[in-house]
Amino acid sequence: MNYPLQLRFKIVALAPQIFVEDAQGNTICYVKQKLFKFKENIQVFSDASKNKQIATIAANKVIDWSARYFFTDTEGNEIGSVGRQGMKSIWRARYDVFNPGDEVSDFKIQEENPWSKVMDSVVGGIPVLSMFTGYMFHPTYAATRADGTVAMRVRKQPAFFEGKFTIEKLTDLSLQEELNLIYSFLMLLLLERARG
Repeated sequence: MNYPLQLRFKIVALAPQIFVEDAQGNTICYVKQKLFKFKENIQVFSDASKNKQIATIAANKVIDWSARYFFTDTEGNEIGSVGRQGMKSIWRARYDVFNPGDEVSDFKIQEENPWSKVMDSVVGGIPVLSMFTGYMFHPTYAATRADGTVAMRVRKQPAFFEGKFTIEKLTDLSLQEELNLIYSFLMLLLLERARG
């Protein structure tokens, strides 16, 4: 994949949708979250036509306080999973990323500056100013290995009528780790976007 990847959220859509493109503008995937589900069930397609599904993201719990989200391909093979660190995520978003079958996390994703998300939420609630929050506050999340090396980072970009994010790859990763982190960031953005 050619980095940085560009993620676009459609703001006016009923169900959350994400379009993911590489640095050359080629479509990587299209994500659509189903509405009115007790458990999260998110489908990942090769493009917006939804002709070819490439993965599914499903929660292991109904209540997502500290749920774990499993990524599987179309044959049902596990790609990996991400879990929110319940209480620790109240102030600063924290997630653990697991390779298939692992019970110890391989990566930790953490919000780099929690104040930017707080200000984005507060100003976003003010009627006229809310139109400009996309240009003022930009939350950033970093995925780090156990030794503290930052492997990937996702950053909110200035945008007016849609949510825009960029994923940067900062170190060498296996294809398994890369896919696992991309799906983890997709799930994180869907969850954190709902939280404000």
